[in-house]
Amino acid sequence: MRQEGRDGGYNFTPMPILDEHMMEFFSRSPEQTRRIGMRLGGLLKAGDVICLQGDLGAGKTTLTQGVAQGWGSFDSVSSPTFILVNQYRRADGSLLFHLDAYRLDSAPEAEELDLDAMLGEGALIIEWPERLENLIPAERLHIEIEHIAEEHRRMGFHARGKRYDSMLNEIRHAVVGG
Repeated sequence: MRQEGRDGGYNFTPMPILDEHMMEFFSRSPEQTRRIGMRLGGLLKAGDVICLQGDLGAGKTTLTQGVAQGWGSFDSVSSPTFILVNQYRRADGSLLFHLDAYRLDSAPEAEELDLDAMLGEGALIIEWPERLENLIPAERLHIEIEHIAEEHRRMGFHARGKRYDSMLNEIRHAVVGG
């Protein structure tokens, strides 16, 4: 950020930079968004929590389609906005839950969903996690998706906890190599 200094010159205040718990990725198409989701899906196991935050139409469901495909789901993925939770299966009987908290009106309503039971049975993807903040485990992978242009999206990944640091490192390695 630039501010005018006393001598008429400019002083620059350093902007926060990404650390080892974060990654930024720019997707140029829905296919590319699905592909990074596939990488993430291949890493999921029961008890994992992925939080997706972004405006309507940002690409949360597109990313989830890739996650489910990479995880091995043989069910098609759609937004669970009107039914709150979709459940996807794979051949070994494992479950992936896809929760859309957009229409939740209260904390008691959210508590009725029983996130702990879902996490005991499978991995959980949560859209609009800010509506459930106190119910979501502190350790999780948080992904903020921002609409940049027609098909371009910025995805900010933030790992919270060792498990998610490890996942983020694997995704980073797959995306950037090294």
